[in-house]
Amino acid sequence: MTLTRHSPSRGKGSPDIWGFYEEDTGSIQYVCADPATRKAALIDVVLNFDPSEAQTSTDSADEILAHVKREGLEIEWILDTHPHADHMMASAYLKEKLGAPTAIGAKVKEIASLWEGLYNLPGGFDPARDIDVLWEDGANFKIGELDVRVMLSPGHTLGSITYVVGDAAFVHDTLMYPDKGSSRADFPGGSAKELWDSIQAILALPGDTRLFVGHDYGSDERDGPAWEATVDEHKRGNVHVKDGTSKSEFVETREKRDRTLPLPDRMLHALQVNLRGGRLPPAEDDGHHYFKIPANRFQGGN
Repeated sequence: MTLTRHSPSRGKGSPDIWGFYEEDTGSIQYVCADPATRKAALIDVVLNFDPSEAQTSTDSADEILAHVKREGLEIEWILDTHPHADHMMASAYLKEKLGAPTAIGAKVKEIASLWEGLYNLPGGFDPARDIDVLWEDGANFKIGELDVRVMLSPGHTLGSITYVVGDAAFVHDTLMYPDKGSSRADFPGGSAKELWDSIQAILALPGDTRLFVGHDYGSDERDGPAWEATVDEHKRGNVHVKDGTSKSEFVETREKRDRTLPLPDRMLHALQVNLRGGRLPPAEDDGHHYFKIPANRFQGGN
């Protein structure tokens, strides 16, 4: 059973949120619901993948679908914050099951162009074909009666976005839990300087805004993973960006840390799925799907 936590609505205009922890990649998947209408969105749901056998499964997505059914929710949106490097996204599978539209940030087209070169797959990705909605910075939409605003939040990737829903924000791989600081910014198209600017925009939200991060890997100082903290809690205690930290200090800390990190073990598989909206590469003449993995192209995150 996946670790699940509920962050209840605080009243009118405030969403009900459930976080589902995917242990293999330390990912948190979210259900964000309007308590008044029972309409909801799924955010950053994982398509499970075993890299040792190149085997996919839908266990995490199916568990979330079962939760949606138990709670009597109607899914209006299948949302992702960016093309994830450490896990495959379940958007295409969820659309097949639910019929709801999929969406991600518009700069995914630039990310696709970057990775077409790295995979030597000219024209190999077409996000506008494979994803229903590509959000521009500042776009607005609704989940039930809840207003949602899209913020461009580059740094981890050049096209990452944040979803602000009432008194909650899904900040993906920008911040981590306060005792862990921030997310890496060394993947192609990433930038520690841009990540700082994105985090400052997030921390300019009202102090009681609930921030929901994309990953946690636990800590010896606390019991199990955690993924929710307010803007004020990050300002007081985030080890990378708390009040009094300068941009130059953050960039130096972030870049030094990133130089020590290996590539995620699913990254080179995951991106060629995620840039197709959660679909495997097209089946070949034998009916099977094959990944294309670039050799000797990367050292660490570079």
